[in-house]
Amino acid sequence: MSVGKRTYSQKPTEVSRRWILIDASQAPLGRVATQIASYLTGKYKPTFTPHIDGGDYVVVINAEKTVVTGDKETQKTYYRHSGFPGGIKDASLKEVREKHPERIIQAAVKGMLPKNKLSPERMKRLKVFVGTEHAHTAQTPEKVEVK
Repeated sequence: MSVGKRTYSQKPTEVSRRWILIDASQAPLGRVATQIASYLTGKYKPTFTPHIDGGDYVVVINAEKTVVTGDKETQKTYYRHSGFPGGIKDASLKEVREKHPERIIQAAVKGMLPKNKLSPERMKRLKVFVGTEHAHTAQTPEKVEVK
């Protein structure tokens, strides 16, 4: 047994958050969403601790230009429910892109985050914008290329 080595566990007061800017029109939806999920959870950081939310803020621009491959534009379906009996509604990706393009990215990222108590707080740090302009220029987010 080695005495000097200890597992590091981050404390909530030690969390430092960065602002990341991602352009959704650069790569396919799944690839962009996995990158965003990684930044929101903070898994890329050496200080990652599973029970502490140490992720970053992510600003996504060009949500209406999200790239999808194959026939997903017409075949992919998004469901939502009003909570009332018979209140389920569906829409294709094309219809969602016309009305609420930010929901495409939000749904993809939400599906890639772990399903636990930290998930809603992480989703609040995701800021999705339709055009190239965003409301977080004061935070000077650093642009990240999605490969």
